[in-house]
Amino acid sequence: MTPMTKLLSAASGLGLLTLAACGAQQPAQAQAQTPAAQVASTAGFAPKNLAGLAQATFAGGCFWAQEEAFEEIKGVKQVVSGYAGGTVPHPSYEQVAGQQTGHTETVNIYYDPKVISYQELANIFFTASHDPTQLNRQGPDTGPEYRSAVFYRTPEEKKIIEETIARVNASKQYGSKIVTQVVPFTQFWDAEGYHQGYFRLNPDNPYITNVSAHKVEHVRQRFPQDLKAALPVL
Repeated sequence: MTPMTKLLSAASGLGLLTLAACGAQQPAQAQAQTPAAQVASTAGFAPKNLAGLAQATFAGGCFWAQEEAFEEIKGVKQVVSGYAGGTVPHPSYEQVAGQQTGHTETVNIYYDPKVISYQELANIFFTASHDPTQLNRQGPDTGPEYRSAVFYRTPEEKKIIEETIARVNASKQYGSKIVTQVVPFTQFWDAEGYHQGYFRLNPDNPYITNVSAHKVEHVRQRFPQDLKAALPVL
């Protein structure tokens, strides 16, 4: 069992007993939003200036941990939490969590390819930020809305992902084969505002301390050479 698998296994056991699913502990103002307000809150989280930036769109379970893990990587300008892979436009968290949309919790990574490559981001995603062998779950979170997925934009990205999966499978890092979906990118919908930056804004949230922090720390330990200088304390 790899260190990441152990962390997720331990988190799973704890989560099933004591923790709500990722995103379930919402502030009162978010719960009270009307559908129209929810749609309005999902716009404008991308960097204002996209010049020179590329995008990578990954789904690896709860977006709180994935957002923070990739925010800490050199060359990453910004990470936005959201939803992808489904059919309903402008989905709300409640719709996605209720499995009404086909979407999975996803992060859209805006990065400088002169500093960090798509290949390096894929390496982090498949070997450190989550367990890509878990089908329709991630730790204590279960359901297709937590499935592992990569949404590629170009044939080159697809090739990188497929080769990375083959290499990680051959390495036997995990006890099982990778089950990550590899599908073309169609649309990414920003999640509600209260989900953005949630890890840093809510360090005492039980889910953050017991689940998300372990995933972020695992990325730090496996890829110290790719980290930005200043990091929040876990």
